[in-house]
Amino acid sequence: MYEPIRTKSVHSTMAGPPSDFPHRTREEELDIQLAGHLAALLAVTDELRALTPSTDLDAAATRLAEQVTRLRGGRTPVRAPLTAGREPAALHERAHAVAGRALLVAASRADTAAAILAAERMDAHAAATELTTAG
Repeated sequence: MYEPIRTKSVHSTMAGPPSDFPHRTREEELDIQLAGHLAALLAVTDELRALTPSTDLDAAATRLAEQVTRLRGGRTPVRAPLTAGREPAALHERAHAVAGRALLVAASRADTAAAILAAERMDAHAAATELTTAG
């Protein structure tokens, strides 16, 4: 009535031999997540640099690029050209949210350098958000 199975199952079983499917460790997954969040923060920082150039944003962009490069095993992040896009208040809010996500992942993987950088950026963007909404 049923045709017999002719191919090997794609699902691993406890009784079978270990799968040759590539698996990443928790540490590798967290590295990927953290690099992604920091790269997103770098993109927003670059947008802010186009709107309101400052040495603080330049230094932050440099530090973010260094961390992304470190987490990606030496591959440098893709940088967008500096073009003014959205309103600065919205960009600061977005940057604050992304820095918060990066801080959570950095804390989870015990990456002190990335956690400190993310916390500093959260503080800077929170202060900038207060200034732009108050003014």
